[in-house]
Amino acid sequence: MDARDLLRRYIEQRREVGETELVLDGLHVDEVMRLLGAAGRATAQRASIRDALPAPGTENQDWRAALREPTGPSREVETPPPAQRVGRLDFAPGSTEETAAEATFRNGIAVGPAEAGINPDLIARLPSLGGIAEKVQECRRCPLYATATNGVPGEGNPNAGLVCVGEAPGANEDATGRPFVGQAGQLLTRILAAIDLGREDVFIVNVLKHRPPGNRNPRPEEVEACSPYLIRQLELIKPKVIVAFGTFAAQTLLQTKTPLGQLRGLVHRYHGTPLVVTYHPAALLRNPAWKRPTGEDVKRARRDLDSATGS
Repeated sequence: MDARDLLRRYIEQRREVGETELVLDGLHVDEVMRLLGAAGRATAQRASIRDALPAPGTENQDWRAALREPTGPSREVETPPPAQRVGRLDFAPGSTEETAAEATFRNGIAVGPAEAGINPDLIARLPSLGGIAEKVQECRRCPLYATATNGVPGEGNPNAGLVCVGEAPGANEDATGRPFVGQAGQLLTRILAAIDLGREDVFIVNVLKHRPPGNRNPRPEEVEACSPYLIRQLELIKPKVIVAFGTFAAQTLLQTKTPLGQLRGLVHRYHGTPLVVTYHPAALLRNPAWKRPTGEDVKRARRDLDSATGS
């Protein structure tokens, strides 16, 4: 993999965790190598990085021009060879005893008071999860309904102690009206199994209830229009723990623009309920190295659940 591919891969990973700005000017070669995860590699590869970086006095043009050069048809980002992957590639049931990495969780963002009554919208008066599901199917609060096949209100145990919150429906979810049923959904099922939970034990829901065209990122006005449904669902379920999978779920619930990478490793509070932030299963399919930290996150959520329920 040449220097340009390494740099492109790094930038895509930073975007995956919610960062929208990246400053390269003025970085030393060794610092770029460290950010790329390439420190300690062969001297020949170091030389290729140096060749790709701007010469002194040309920082403001050369590297940007290089990234703009046509590179042929787009392709999937390469995954690291097996020797470079971190952690297990498959989730399987295992111990939830606290490890040193998991012990570093600290208090994070706290949103709202511990009591209910947080949603003044008319949706707040919907009496049941079934009522919300019906309202989602006829919702016209944003234009997404016009391009979607089905609304995807969410599903699971209405008395769940743990709620999984994702971003938005994808193609499979739009076709079936059910959340997390594609490849990412299969991985979510394995993630839950690793902490001895089945889909029937939890409630699974997305921030958006209709699929954005082409699976593009949710827009702020769409999140604003759809969030009252999620808020009311959480009010009705009253979970003991919430797991936010991905940037949009975390930022929506915590009312912050902080990147996902900075929200991980903390136990936040959503109106008194512990909220753990982790990577979206779809991101794990592209970056298997994130599976181990995701395992640490969900094990922390499981311990919070056991503590709340006296298990």
